[in-house]
Amino acid sequence: MPSDHQAISARGLAKAYRLFNRGHHRLLQHIPGLGQRFYREHWALHELDLDVKRGESVAVIGRNGSGKSTFLQLLCGTSTPTRGWIETHGRIAPLLELGAGFAPEFTGRENVRLAAAILGLSRREIDERTQSIIDFADLPEGFIDQAVKRYSSGMYARLAFAVAIHVDADILVVDEILSVGDGAFVQKCMRAIREFKANGTLFFVSHDTPAVLALCERAIWLDQGRLMASGPARDVVLEYEASLKRRRDGGAGFETTSRTAEAPVEDSRAEAIQAQVSSGVEPTAIFDPASASFGDGGAEITGVRFLDDGGQPLDALMGGEVVELEITGQVHRDLGAPIVGFYVQDRLGQTLFADNTALAQCEGATGLAGGRGFRAGFRFQMPWMPAGEYAVGVAIADGPVDDSVPQHWIESALTFRIHGSHVAVGLVGLPMLSVTLESGEAASRPGTLREST
Repeated sequence: MPSDHQAISARGLAKAYRLFNRGHHRLLQHIPGLGQRFYREHWALHELDLDVKRGESVAVIGRNGSGKSTFLQLLCGTSTPTRGWIETHGRIAPLLELGAGFAPEFTGRENVRLAAAILGLSRREIDERTQSIIDFADLPEGFIDQAVKRYSSGMYARLAFAVAIHVDADILVVDEILSVGDGAFVQKCMRAIREFKANGTLFFVSHDTPAVLALCERAIWLDQGRLMASGPARDVVLEYEASLKRRRDGGAGFETTSRTAEAPVEDSRAEAIQAQVSSGVEPTAIFDPASASFGDGGAEITGVRFLDDGGQPLDALMGGEVVELEITGQVHRDLGAPIVGFYVQDRLGQTLFADNTALAQCEGATGLAGGRGFRAGFRFQMPWMPAGEYAVGVAIADGPVDDSVPQHWIESALTFRIHGSHVAVGLVGLPMLSVTLESGEAASRPGTLREST
């Protein structure tokens, strides 16, 4: 039997579905005495042995049709195994499908109470947490009392996740739900998941391998219902991605090219991407002063925005351009050693780069007087990043760098979108100045690759 230290144990777990070629064959199969089988079996999951300890964060990866959803249904008890068994310890909060269990005619508020009850909360607990759930979901004004059949998929995601994260689950199962919703909401979800990981067991299913590596220490890879690999997340992800490349390329090799540049490289598609960005794109760099914040109150950040190289507000970004990040605010009491800083995170909450006025040794006053405003500017070349949504966190603190006291810290103060990019793999693109591959006599020069013999 499984140990009390195990959150999940499975042995010989397998699931088969009956596939009928014709609709009436399903009826014929239930008529006794015919002695004929009118279906064929499809094994969505083959014998799987698995142990997950309490507090582990496990990713389930694999192509579509690999058995991930079937395994999660067995894990959450919404389906029964054909062979073998699976046992879980503790309350499970499943996010397998947006709005699963929501009654379309019920309002959002009514569905919050219904879903929380299904997940095991008492009436008193539901009463205590309903407002916190509604606040977390942060739906457009008035929608919480509208029938959920009028909700968008993003609003379903907000409400479903808000309920799941507030039920004190021991096991949280997340199946691709973070692919829906705006960047600020995804950031909020990632922070909540990281807080949950401190004490709970996480099962995370995604095709987004950076998300897997950011959230999980361990991964299992399923393919056609069979367990292909299980182990450290990075090792399993690399093996999985290598299999995808072999499948896509048919096992073919790769080609090499050479390029050089006398100056920093510009994206050869910059003009085309910029034209696309400039035509009909809604402003997407949005400052949200109501985003989650904390601090000692000695100063308040009131504005965060990007400026172009000419000092004009910049709403649409493509990466690679020279920008200035401007942070403005009000000082409420004298700050003797102020530090203003920022960090940029992707939608998974991974910090891509950061800086502050102490690290930069910026010129200017060493202190800020109470009752006056302040402005900090960081001028830099925006890295080349994959198209998508990003968030800027900002802060003003006071004191020595190693022992400063935050006065006002705003998480996800500014969200922005990179609209076009040539980055296909990885988190950022490098402005490569030279890439060479040589053979023959040239390879004997220092600093070049030697041809294998």
